[in-house]
Amino acid sequence: MSALALHEAYLSYGNHRVLGPVNLDVRAGEHLILLGKSGCGKSTLLNRLYTENRSGCALIPQDLGLVETLSVYHNVYMGRLQRYSALQNMLNLISPARGRVAEVSPLLEQLGLAEKCFSSVAELSGGQQQRVAVARALYQAAPVLLADEPVSALDGPEADRVMALLGQYFSTAVISLHDVDRALRYGQRIVAIQNGELVLDEPTERLTVAALNEFY
Repeated sequence: MSALALHEAYLSYGNHRVLGPVNLDVRAGEHLILLGKSGCGKSTLLNRLYTENRSGCALIPQDLGLVETLSVYHNVYMGRLQRYSALQNMLNLISPARGRVAEVSPLLEQLGLAEKCFSSVAELSGGQQQRVAVARALYQAAPVLLADEPVSALDGPEADRVMALLGQYFSTAVISLHDVDRALRYGQRIVAIQNGELVLDEPTERLTVAALNEFY
């Protein structure tokens, strides 16, 4: 069963056509990795999938989409803003609800951010901010994850820990990466983009690092 699908879709960034026609079916329970050089259209494809499936997807954008003047807690809490009334959200902004803090704290603990819960996001390093965006996606608990380079600012062991968490929390995911070795370890299917087209679409067991390096 398809969780996400695009059929004969043309994707543009501004007035510039980036990809198309695109035919892509993402099956429920599948982890699909997008590969390709910077500017090839990975972000455009992820944004299109999100735009057409917003209610069922958690998004980790490349720019992270954090509010730097707010605390780590409040940025993570934003993953569930739509579940509560405007009044509840305003009260939680002023005085964080104990129940919501109790929900967020274990996620921050798993991501090594427990002591930063009420720190301003502006005070954090780039890697810490990236983990806050990951925590927000985990907290949202949507059926599908769309993630644009979610571990680009993390070192090897930390990146692997985050990728493992994403795999644990989301049974269905579309994730763009640059590291082909990591793509083969964490993906079940790989789609490569080149010259405005999806030029490769194969299960990971049929692929090697050498075969994928040609796309970089």
